[in-house]
Amino acid sequence: MALTPRHTPPHDRPRTSRPAPPSAARANEAIRAFVDARAGQDWSSVESAAYEVLLIEWAAATRGVTGDIIEAA
Repeated sequence: MALTPRHTPPHDRPRTSRPAPPSAARANEAIRAFVDARAGQDWSSVESAAYEVLLIEWAAATRGVTGDIIEAA
């Protein structure tokens, strides 16, 4: 009796859903709206971090990168 490996059909594999990456234009608009809403004000550390996330999303969108972002520069 020969043993053959069992292959799970692709539709039976667990799927991990990731949100679709934002388009570069949409990310750019989010950055503009964020900056415009805070024009002339000092930013808190939380706002600076939020801005940094928006920049990372924009950079990923312009490069077509869909991987996880580990750390901001």
